[in-house]
Amino acid sequence: MKKNTFNIILTLTIILFSCKNSTNQDNNKQTENLKYDKEKHLKNITQLTFGGDNAEAYFSFDDTKLVFQSNYKKWGLDCDQIFYTEIKNSNMKNEMPKIISTGLGRTTCAYFMPGDTTIIYASTHLENAQCPHVPEKTDGKYVWPIYDSYDIFVSDLEGNIVKQLTNEIGYDAEATVSPLGDKIVFTSMRTGDLELFTMDIDGKNIKQVTFQLGYDGGAFFSPDGKKLIFRSSRPKTKNEVKEYKKLLNEGLVKPTEMELYTCNVDGSELKQITNLGKANWAPFFHPSGKKVIFSSNHKSKRG
Repeated sequence: MKKNTFNIILTLTIILFSCKNSTNQDNNKQTENLKYDKEKHLKNITQLTFGGDNAEAYFSFDDTKLVFQSNYKKWGLDCDQIFYTEIKNSNMKNEMPKIISTGLGRTTCAYFMPGDTTIIYASTHLENAQCPHVPEKTDGKYVWPIYDSYDIFVSDLEGNIVKQLTNEIGYDAEATVSPLGDKIVFTSMRTGDLELFTMDIDGKNIKQVTFQLGYDGGAFFSPDGKKLIFRSSRPKTKNEVKEYKKLLNEGLVKPTEMELYTCNVDGSELKQITNLGKANWAPFFHPSGKKVIFSSNHKSKRG
């Protein structure tokens, strides 16, 4: 699902970009320009995109490529399509990267499959070649469209769809792949609510993971492939439940109040790990599996 993200800025290792001295000086200058005054943790920050809304950028298994979605109008786009780029040779300021999706409908949430020769992503193109309608704010509140025409596909790096993994009525999207290369986790509306499901890498053996009312999405596997981390709305009061169901019936979700949860891949040992209020977002396991990194606006007055 699309995030309100504008330019992909990634943390990359110095080794990856070790080049000539002049290049290093340019990179160092750019790094300093992109670094916040109080930044203590991020180093070697490199800007990769320079226009449009660019989001959902994920590394290949060998860490040499990135796949992401963009609606950059200079690339001839009216809504999000899927692209990939070689990190070391990326020059998206001057060149359009390789498009992976069909160029039809709207796409979201791409991820590399094991072997890095295929990519998984969701698309609405089977229902309509045109970009779907983007809803206006509801009562001044920011909302997301949950397009029931999203299904999940596998494409090669030339943009050829080699397999369709879902064919259910309702939203199927937000798929990511286990580091072990054996399973996929995704969000689906097939039960009438937005729940997490897993399937084998070939699309078989689909199992429901979450069962509580609320939007569960943006899930990722732990490094050992045994756990999941995800964001969830989980309405509790009568008014929250009423609003959630009303928006869901209209094909919408309000993503401004999300907390983070972990569970085993089968859904057991469900645990809420944040209680900050507002939007807690984009969780991902640290390589150790013992910590997580995420974004949050809980200190914002606007929400």
